[in-house]
Amino acid sequence: MTADADVPVTPPATTSQMAPELRGRLTRFRVIAYVVGVFLLVLALVAMPMKYLGDDARAVAIVGPIHGFLYMVYLVLGADLALRARWSVRGTLAVLVAGTVPFLSFLAERIVTRRTRRGERV
Repeated sequence: MTADADVPVTPPATTSQMAPELRGRLTRFRVIAYVVGVFLLVLALVAMPMKYLGDDARAVAIVGPIHGFLYMVYLVLGADLALRARWSVRGTLAVLVAGTVPFLSFLAERIVTRRTRRGERV
């Protein structure tokens, strides 16, 4: 047996075990992280190729401003959660910038959810 077998394993806390003031904020952040991620993927994988390869800028004209607005909402909700959960400045900035890189907002959402449920700082 290894020494790790003697260490009790505590499962991550569920959302219902979190402090009530964080529960709603985390849920709102999770939703906006997914929505921003999806719109960024549509912009990067559909609208931009249509503009530069198909010479049709209509999709960029529609999806671009929507993503921009949603990203601003992501910033506000992320900063709100960061202040309430007392994240580090470095962690806060990393999570906020994650909304600008395709696929990264999904990863950031998972990390934030796991650490916030456990009561850890990001």
